[in-house]
Amino acid sequence: MLNDTNAEKIRSLNDSFRRNLVFGGTVLLTPGVTSLEIDRQADLLEAVRKFDNFTPDNDPHGEHDFGAIDLGSDRFFFKVDYYDQTGSMGSPDPADPTVTQRVMTIMRADEY
Repeated sequence: MLNDTNAEKIRSLNDSFRRNLVFGGTVLLTPGVTSLEIDRQADLLEAVRKFDNFTPDNDPHGEHDFGAIDLGSDRFFFKVDYYDQTGSMGSPDPADPTVTQRVMTIMRADEY
């Protein structure tokens, strides 16, 4: 289990990445998201950027690495995963950005 200091570092890195969606990692959109009209995709990305409804149920480790968003009648998820610099295995330390690649997947809930 990670200590509180590591969780704080991970949370800060995840929040920064989620809010800018450019620096700090890679964003993957599933086919269910890329098939949406471009304006709806933009609305979804903006909702991900602004998401702040983290609770003990959806964020038990305090890392801000998962969220569920309702956009109209559709539900979407985002999930941040941590890989090593080669992208071939999990990061040895998600709190250290020098050894971690963040990958955020944004998907329709029905694709999960």
